[in-house]
Amino acid sequence: MIKKESKNETRKIRHERIRKNLSGTKEMPRLNVFRSNAQIYAQVIDDVTGTTLVSSSSRELKLANGGNVEAAKAVGKDIAEKCKKAKINKVVFDRGGYLYHGRVSALADAAREAGLEI
Repeated sequence: MIKKESKNETRKIRHERIRKNLSGTKEMPRLNVFRSNAQIYAQVIDDVTGTTLVSSSSRELKLANGGNVEAAKAVGKDIAEKCKKAKINKVVFDRGGYLYHGRVSALADAAREAGLEI
């Protein structure tokens, strides 16, 4: 009998496939996105040293509803502002195995509008 994989397991497989070709450096770190049903999280990661340089989330911003497009836009704007303070101008966008649609694209677009080069 064939075991059926869950949506999250197939997302993790897609993320591994993406990560084979995507890596962040100190000059151009990786902007990683994780979304759950209730929240959205973003991290800027230097993969060479394995450290998180900047992070933001809808939970950290204490938004009333963290699982919608408006929350993703707020997180995108916040992560871009924190990157500017840390003198990070360019990042590589890692969608985390999710479709580039809805909350994920809203976060990326808000970060671009706030001055982050993706």
